[in-house]
Amino acid sequence: MSDLTLTRAGTRIWRRIAQSPGLSAGVVLLVAICVLAAGAPYFTHNDPLDMVGTPFTWPGTDPSFLLGTDMMGRDMFSGIAFGARVSLEIGVAAGLLATLAGWLVGAAAGFYGGLVDDLTMRVADLFQTMPALLFTIVLVVVVHPSVTTIVVGVALTNWPQVARLVRADALRVSRAEYVQAATVIGMSRPRIVITHVLPNVATTAIVMLSILAGNAILTEAVLSFLGLGDPNVVTWGSMIGSGREALQTAWYMTALPGCAVLVTVLSLNLIGNGLNDLVNPRRRGAL
Repeated sequence: MSDLTLTRAGTRIWRRIAQSPGLSAGVVLLVAICVLAAGAPYFTHNDPLDMVGTPFTWPGTDPSFLLGTDMMGRDMFSGIAFGARVSLEIGVAAGLLATLAGWLVGAAAGFYGGLVDDLTMRVADLFQTMPALLFTIVLVVVVHPSVTTIVVGVALTNWPQVARLVRADALRVSRAEYVQAATVIGMSRPRIVITHVLPNVATTAIVMLSILAGNAILTEAVLSFLGLGDPNVVTWGSMIGSGREALQTAWYMTALPGCAVLVTVLSLNLIGNGLNDLVNPRRRGAL
């Protein structure tokens, strides 16, 4: 019976996803990007840092280089494929870290209230008053330009968004009858948070995950464009930054990785908006 129930629930979820054109398009695009990233070593045998061809080879002019080469003779397709790995890694890691922190802090603030709520929200205000990109740039410059530093910097500037949304849900959940019943029977407050509050506010955090992942990818692209990315890996932002020197004569060097960033962030935003519509159908109808 439980298996049948799960099967029916899964069927309903997929049916609702199929009925949302934006969510379906986002899932298809993201799956394609993930396949490109996972299969990068199989789709191309060229190292993205190696000079393997004639510089300034335009896309489509040489069958060996489908997307051409840059001013150093490096394979553009190889750079985009391996760059997808770094971008997705940064997006997922930063999104998960910010979502997890905001989920826990927001749930605790909304349920406990009082001093806990005041302290956590004032800390959130402190982070939100700082320009996110400027704070990340300073952190990367002071510590060291690396994937880990970028992930931490993006997470530190984005968790307050999740915390505030989760806090609003936690305030509603704290007044629910099942939470009051748990209090009456003597369940401890930390146990109530873990067993009742956190699971019931997780949906909001999950919806924010895709949006934060897209923001992290954009931030990494900006940092790499400014020369503050990890010098040991090829990213879409670093490809855009190196291609700006030949923008007038070989615009494809910036256009191709720029389109990759655009498609990836667009797919994540479509998924985030689609999930929000599934979770809040009344809000969708109101809009």
